[in-house]
Amino acid sequence: MKLPAGAPGAKVLAFGHYQPANVVTNDDLAKIIETNDEWIQSRVGIKERRFATPEESEIDLAVQAGGKALAASGLGAADIDLVIVASCTLETQIPNAAGRVAHRLGIDAPGAYDVNAACAGFCYALASASDAIRAGSARNVLIVGTEKFTQWVDIQDRATSVIFADGAGAAVVVPSETAGIGPVVWGSAGDKADAITIKDRHSALHQEGQTVFRWATTALHPIAKQACEAAGVDPAELAAFVPHQANLRIIEAIARKLGADNAVVAKDIVLAGNTSAASIPLALSRMIERGEVPSGGLALLLGFGAGLTYASQVIEIP
Repeated sequence: MKLPAGAPGAKVLAFGHYQPANVVTNDDLAKIIETNDEWIQSRVGIKERRFATPEESEIDLAVQAGGKALAASGLGAADIDLVIVASCTLETQIPNAAGRVAHRLGIDAPGAYDVNAACAGFCYALASASDAIRAGSARNVLIVGTEKFTQWVDIQDRATSVIFADGAGAAVVVPSETAGIGPVVWGSAGDKADAITIKDRHSALHQEGQTVFRWATTALHPIAKQACEAAGVDPAELAAFVPHQANLRIIEAIARKLGADNAVVAKDIVLAGNTSAASIPLALSRMIERGEVPSGGLALLLGFGAGLTYASQVIEIP
């Protein structure tokens, strides 16, 4: 991949992920609301998802995933000087999540802040981490996408309760002599902001599914191609395509239009559901764990969701 002249690089050194133990199948949901396995799979492609217990917070999920990424990186807590948490389902806004996650992981006095770009949050955080390293503002960065949607979704609303789930994914980003993280291509469509909303602290998530589906399947594959162009990578060179795990039909539609014929396409949504900012690192971490993608290969990430926000970049797989 290419970098601006004279610029240092950054790369992802390791990923980590965590899912709650509680597996909820489509048949389980059919006992609560009017739905069935065929209806859910035909519309969103999900077979099962994980729900956290009432005692598990989004901070707990983040600590588990962040700890695994840190252990896999070979770095210690003392090596991390910036922590970024991406989430749109935090139970409280003050204090921020990043400071609490850092403290529980034993990371002393890092820069710490949260990012809310919804389902694009991990890609936003990754771009911010890369830029901070390249600018000299940080040395080693821990980023975590974490979501607990069960505290914001009405279980009786089958338009959302069959889709969203809980989980966390994390990555450690470090300096690199070569470009391990390509330039980000990002943006927003604020005219469609009402398509996905939580009106206030007493409301549940509302989603205009058809609006989001039409936007995602028509507007986003050009963004993915731009990210490849910005990195100087042909889609045919990609080893993996890891889009936000929103809906299996959306994932397959974007993948077809992208033309990355040699890439393994992440379809973690089938067993993990939609975990928003957690979905990309969660999916890629699981792909690495299963040996489905090669170390050193190139992966295209594409996040998109409420806001409506989007972001995409090419990374080298650790």
